[in-house]
Amino acid sequence: MTDKTDTAPGAQQFIPPDADSLDALRAAAADCRGCELHGPASQTVFGRGDAHARLVFVGEQPGDMEDQKGLPFVGPAGRLLRKAVDDAGLDPAHIYLTNAVKHFRFELRGKRRIHQTPDRVHIVACRPWLVAEFAQLHPEIVVVLGATAAKALLGPTFRVTRSRGELMPWPASAQHPEDFTRVPVDADGKRAAAPPARLLATIHPSAVLRADDQDKAYEGLVADLTVVARALK
Repeated sequence: MTDKTDTAPGAQQFIPPDADSLDALRAAAADCRGCELHGPASQTVFGRGDAHARLVFVGEQPGDMEDQKGLPFVGPAGRLLRKAVDDAGLDPAHIYLTNAVKHFRFELRGKRRIHQTPDRVHIVACRPWLVAEFAQLHPEIVVVLGATAAKALLGPTFRVTRSRGELMPWPASAQHPEDFTRVPVDADGKRAAAPPARLLATIHPSAVLRADDQDKAYEGLVADLTVVARALK
């Protein structure tokens, strides 16, 4: 697969200016051509979950199974995340799941589609969808899963390994806080300042699956999510 990753038009032109719900954004995202990843991918994989979620998880991109089913976190990493959520004592009914990049980036090897990490151009091109999603959400805590999601929300210099497990102010910790400081407050579209929230960065569950010591890596993920669970009480 040949990539043209030097430039991309970006998602902004595909977001309806009058979109006032996650369902409206999800429908519009199906036609996104903001970067070249839409071509080989099966479909756009938008976020899912409770629109009034207290907790929002942001991951990297859909994997092979997510690309086929059109839903985030339904593959092996998603199943591991669900187990970690349960073990940390979090309520899965009040969670919204999404990814920094909405199309599956992969390399064909025979008939297999091998995951490729999104480039900076893909993160930047897709970021308007994240901003639009957050305009419809008002979580108490945002959990960033892995480096790609961290770069999308917190900027290219943020390192998960240095700051994982720490609660930071949100959206003050964002690379461009002004993008996330206002949310809809009623059906008429009246807007007000977003309530103060917090953000925590941790590893992506796929990193647990790749780890040499999976038990230790999983324990670390659960420990980070336990910090979130305690903060939500």
